[in-house]
Amino acid sequence: MNASLALIWTITAATTLLQAGNGLLQALMPLRMQAEGISVASIGVVAAAYGLGFSTGCFLAPSFIRHVGYIRAFASLAAMVAVLILAMTQAHSTLAWIVLRGLTGVTLACIFTVTDGWISARATSSHRGRILSIYMICTKVALMLSPLGIGFGDIRTDGLFMTVSALITLSLLPIAATTTTEPAAPQGVRIEVRKLFATAPSAVVGAFVVGLVNGPVIAITPVFGVSIGLSQDQAAALLFALQAGSLAMQWPLGWLSDRADRRYVIAGLAAGTSLVSLLILWASAQGANLLILWSFAAWGGLALCIYSVCVAHACDIVDPGQIVSTVGTLLFSWAAGVTVGPLFGAAAMEMMGPKGLFIYSGVASLGLVAFIVVRILQVERSPAKGGFADIAPTSSATASLTPRADIQAVDGQAPAADSRRGADESDQKGEASAVARADTAS
Repeated sequence: MNASLALIWTITAATTLLQAGNGLLQALMPLRMQAEGISVASIGVVAAAYGLGFSTGCFLAPSFIRHVGYIRAFASLAAMVAVLILAMTQAHSTLAWIVLRGLTGVTLACIFTVTDGWISARATSSHRGRILSIYMICTKVALMLSPLGIGFGDIRTDGLFMTVSALITLSLLPIAATTTTEPAAPQGVRIEVRKLFATAPSAVVGAFVVGLVNGPVIAITPVFGVSIGLSQDQAAALLFALQAGSLAMQWPLGWLSDRADRRYVIAGLAAGTSLVSLLILWASAQGANLLILWSFAAWGGLALCIYSVCVAHACDIVDPGQIVSTVGTLLFSWAAGVTVGPLFGAAAMEMMGPKGLFIYSGVASLGLVAFIVVRILQVERSPAKGGFADIAPTSSATASLTPRADIQAVDGQAPAADSRRGADESDQKGEASAVARADTAS
């Protein structure tokens, strides 16, 4: 464990601080816009701008990192995000929010490419599981707990935005303090939606629908909470419940998906999402606040886990040399859903009131169930033989964190991160000894 921490403590500490700021921002922005009288439809457009910016940043990032390197890229991008957050304190129109949120989408996507690529370069076969677990748990806990920070400030003042900016600025410190050699820059990724759809349509459609559903729910949940009568603190706690449910259910569902045709798991998760959406509607109509919180945890445990199963399903089917392109294509499909989903979710709320968000969620999830069932009836597949990994839709660099990255290495088709294994291992030994001498842990 100490050796694994030695390899990744700087980038994990930086990403944890970054996600703490990002999680607080996810709760703060919609509440601030609502308090300023911006309509739900406009909040949906702002969320769509973030999706568009994020999808753009994912595919601009590799060339930028190749030009300046990982450390300079992280430092410049984090500084830019911190400035954009401060600029949000002066945003008083929908257009200003759209521009600022779109730019934060671009910059955050580039930062996540830096962090995922750095972790990928350190995740050799001997450390892969431990490195991925440490990294994901730290960042997921930060994303989960940070929305609760809404209770420590007033959304109508600038203090919470300054807190977000400070957390993102502090993420620069671990990166600036690193004494290790940064990994080689990532390569670009080919996006082949048509080709992957012909090979693994359930994965492509699943990733797209995940974006359609998860995008608006995460972006508009605080507004939904306030609209049904919850306080701002309670509304922010719904985001905590979503992420907590995802963290709790990720690995049990991964264990299940490693022992069955993953399409059954995708269909089951989507069906469960639809049912829990109905439960949320019923609980909100009854004013059962505790049941609402638990329902959101269940929703997160189902809906937020579908993407990882889609990635594992696609990686079961494609050739090992196509893993990186496959994950990049699924990320593109997810980003397309995140871009348009908030528009549909917000429109549903405008037409039907708060309940419209989860009516939309339930219907879209049922559409995915129908598609997967048709595919199961058309094509029979063998049960999976392992290979699930907790992959978040943050960058194509996460392809090197899948267990099948080791298969690529065996076949001589390793991604750039693993092809540098010899050089990285010498750096890792130096890192481990330096950290042991300093007795440092993340």
